[in-house]
Amino acid sequence: MPKNILARAHSRTPAKQRQIAAVAGVAVFGTAALALSATIGHEDTVTTGAPAATAQVASGTVLKNVKGTVTGRLAAAHVKLDTLAARKKAADAAAAGKAAAQKQAAAAKAARQHSAVQAATRSTERLRIQPVAAKTYSNSLDGWIRQALSIMKAKGIPGSYNGLHRNIMRESSGNPLAINNWDVNAVNGIPSKGLLQVIPPTFTAYHVAGTSWNIYDPVANITAAANYAAHRYGSIDNVNSAY
Repeated sequence: MPKNILARAHSRTPAKQRQIAAVAGVAVFGTAALALSATIGHEDTVTTGAPAATAQVASGTVLKNVKGTVTGRLAAAHVKLDTLAARKKAADAAAAGKAAAQKQAAAAKAARQHSAVQAATRSTERLRIQPVAAKTYSNSLDGWIRQALSIMKAKGIPGSYNGLHRNIMRESSGNPLAINNWDVNAVNGIPSKGLLQVIPPTFTAYHVAGTSWNIYDPVANITAAANYAAHRYGSIDNVNSAY
């Protein structure tokens, strides 16, 4: 009997020791797990559950503050972008308005220039179309001489009013129908006729285009005689006697 009692007492002791060791191991493992959890959640060493909860609250506050700061900055940036976009839109609108005004001004200037050109053209056309009134001369010796001088100038025939008048008065006394029936020309059958006493062959040879072919026509007679004198004497002004 005593032997068995000792044996049972000895067998119980190891079992109790194993229970104590197991409990201690569980405690150590729980402590390590708590420490590891605290280390992962926060840089500082967490010894109890209460500091870990405080760290979590602080971390949430920081994140909340960071989020608020980022949101505020994004909102400010968005407002700045909207302002820049509005300014650019206003500048583009102003540039477009200026370009439109310049284009309109250029179109108005071109229209005015076109109108001025058309007006000038119409004025020129009217001047071209309007008939030039023919200059009239009196049916007198003065008028005949002046008309003859106008034709002579256009044809390049030299002569002056005084030269014509002087020779006319000597040859016919200003009578356009005067005829010489007594000189050598009359004897030869070609009497001198008209204001400047021109024989028919000379009148025909030196007739001035545009004048009458009637030898008694005052203007035709004067211009033909002046044309003959220009070829033979240089000018009717150089004739001072029968020619």
